Amino acid sequence: MKGPSPHVRLDANHNRKIVAVMANKAVVGEKVGMTQVWDDANRVVPVTVLHVAPMRVVQIKTIERDGYNALQVTFGEKKASKLNSPDRGHFEKAGVAAGKRVLELRLDNVDEFEVGQEIKVDTLAAGEFVDVTAVSKGKGFAGTMKRHNFSGQRASHGAHRVHRAPGSVGACATPARVFKGKKMAGRMGAEKVTTLNLRVVSADPEKNLLLVRGAVPGPKGGMVVIRDAVKIHSKGDA
Repeated sequence: MKGPSPHVRLDANHNRKIVAVMANKAVVGEKVGMTQVWDDANRVVPVTVLHVAPMRVVQIKTIERDGYNALQVTFGEKKASKLNSPDRGHFEKAGVAAGKRVLELRLDNVDEFEVGQEIKVDTLAAGEFVDVTAVSKGKGFAGTMKRHNFSGQRASHGAHRVHRAPGSVGACATPARVFKGKKMAGRMGAEKVTTLNLRVVSADPEKNLLLVRGAVPGPKGGMVVIRDAVKIHSKGDA
């Protein structure tokens, strides 16, 4: 798994310095689907609707104690009878109602948070830019034309039942093997994907809905993690 995106900052002597930057705030939501809204200039804006249920902070991790800053959060509700002993003890120690799932959100600073605190969709506001992470739709076993956008072979003139075949995958005696990373047929999708710099169009705390401009990875009903953008788009609107 890759680490945080590197940024260029200036130190006290105005020298360029590469530093790792994480998000300052994050929420977890569920993809509802896509629709469209109209902006102030009466232009159609395609948006993805995300349902962001209130999250509860279960544990706070710090650099001094754990080596990194993060919030351990849960959302939704789960019957205590459905929990195993370690999970039940973990929630009871924190004094937090059990949720459907527990996950960590890596943040730059966790000083403003406390155990038991609720984090809602109004953490984000319209006009802000966010990065959305989710597991993409699984496509199953796919050929090279679908998986890697190969152009395929000729339709005629000697091409016999190889129209969608990948072609040669390497030499014969030398090197007598297929190099690692060769683009071939295989399972497609169902992998972690992050879409950067999506603008928040609207955040509705009453309905727990967040509208972001553009498409978001994953199927309807899939879990998404929304963080404030770490690499702000430099040209125009995202």
